[in-house]
Amino acid sequence: MKPISLIQFLIEERRAGRINAELSLLIEVVARACKRIAVAINKGALGGVLGNAGSDNVQGEAQKKLDVISNEILLEANAWGGHLAACASEEMEDPQPIPDMYPKGHHLLLFDPLDGSSNIDVNISVGTIFSVLRSPDGVEEPKAEHFLQPGTTQLAAGYVVYGPATLLVLTFGHGTHEFTLDREVGSFVLSRRNLRIPEETAEFAINMSNQRHWEAPMQRYIGELLAGQDGPRGKDFNMRWVASMVADVHRILSRGGVFFYPLDAKLKAKAQTGKLRLMYEANPMAFIVEQAGGSASTGRARILDLEPTALHQRVPVFLGSKNEVAMAVRYHAEADGAQG
Repeated sequence: MKPISLIQFLIEERRAGRINAELSLLIEVVARACKRIAVAINKGALGGVLGNAGSDNVQGEAQKKLDVISNEILLEANAWGGHLAACASEEMEDPQPIPDMYPKGHHLLLFDPLDGSSNIDVNISVGTIFSVLRSPDGVEEPKAEHFLQPGTTQLAAGYVVYGPATLLVLTFGHGTHEFTLDREVGSFVLSRRNLRIPEETAEFAINMSNQRHWEAPMQRYIGELLAGQDGPRGKDFNMRWVASMVADVHRILSRGGVFFYPLDAKLKAKAQTGKLRLMYEANPMAFIVEQAGGSASTGRARILDLEPTALHQRVPVFLGSKNEVAMAVRYHAEADGAQG
């Protein structure tokens, strides 16, 4: 069968009435920007892009050089095409307006320019995550509050994983699809259509170094997985943890599994309501995972139903194979009921 390029796929989606020309152009521009990011990452030390940038982002986290480079590439690429009303980045406190010299579109773009950037210097897969919303009608200059829409309103979401192959995973709400960058021709090509996450799994991803800080229902759930065949679950589980959400989620989309970043005492002590950002990480990944037949929850609520309260709001994240997410959620409900 003749390979289908990303551009051909987007044209087919337009003809089917599932997306409009402006959204199609937006995805093309983001994909093109991610190809530039892939080139910068692939150069590594030879390109002088490794190490810290000597600055902190809005989260108070030390920025890598590639955090800054990736952010600038995405901002520059999306400034002039006329497909955006504004964009927001995990690396910036406030949304970035479209310069007055350029036409404005009807969409809002949110992105984490380089997820897992702490892995850059040791050559482990990292990625870019993005989410697309519609700008409210009649809003000429979108502000932070105009981005605060629940995940159910997303028009598109995707991520790019920069690994042995550069992969783009994309959803418009009609299934989740994977594209592989053909470096020889410079195009993303459809490699897997309608990805599906198995409902059952024997693999989980979590940062075990935080175990002592977890709430009781999380301790119970993971304790049962670790007990293996001799425990109440009656089977052995494998643990994987890359510390790059894109890489961990892509593994789940490829062969099943669950990913957890729960609320814990350490986060509560910092007055944080979770570790991962709702708008830049949790919402787009939840949309992608649900469209692949999986589930995504905070442990107490469906992620996509949350009403955002701040542009950089953080939440707990449980996502992946349906039955395991459901069990972890049930343990939290039982614990909350006992306390109530």
